[in-house]
Amino acid sequence: MSLLDRLKRFLTQASSSGRPEDAINRSELEEESKARAGLERRLHDRRNARDGTRALIIDDSATVTAALERMLLQNRYQLETAADAEQGLEKIAHQAPEIVFLDIVLPGINGFEALRRIRRDAASRDIPVIMMSGNEQATEQFYAQRIGADDFMKKPFSRFEVFARVEKLLDAEDRPRRASAST
Repeated sequence: MSLLDRLKRFLTQASSSGRPEDAINRSELEEESKARAGLERRLHDRRNARDGTRALIIDDSATVTAALERMLLQNRYQLETAADAEQGLEKIAHQAPEIVFLDIVLPGINGFEALRRIRRDAASRDIPVIMMSGNEQATEQFYAQRIGADDFMKKPFSRFEVFARVEKLLDAEDRPRRASAST
């Protein structure tokens, strides 16, 4: 039964019985809506970063790191990981990645301070940085973008969201670039 048919049934039964809860199970509607959204995402031609794109994940959560690692490796990225900002900044100085996924809440130096350091260093200032946080506060997203983040993802995130965020940063050669650096 399509979403439209369910909605019609809901409206018909709700108006005749006066009890909308008898008409349709809301969770069924929500499930169908999610399924349709998933299908629409699959039909969208997604641009991927070129094979071998160097990415750095800076996050102290082994679970988040493993999930993001799996997604990126399946798309042929070269990966480095760091469990704290100090280690991540050292890796950036040693061999700059083409994109960084940076958690905000980290032991020692937090993600905001790490981002400030990345942006102050001439060797790393043009690396696109996608910040991540499990906090739902819009202020974190605003602040991250204000100090130079290229995008922001709320944890937990989906595969679709990760690659949609990366796609927005790709230049004509499918390399991640900061918006200001690609114009």
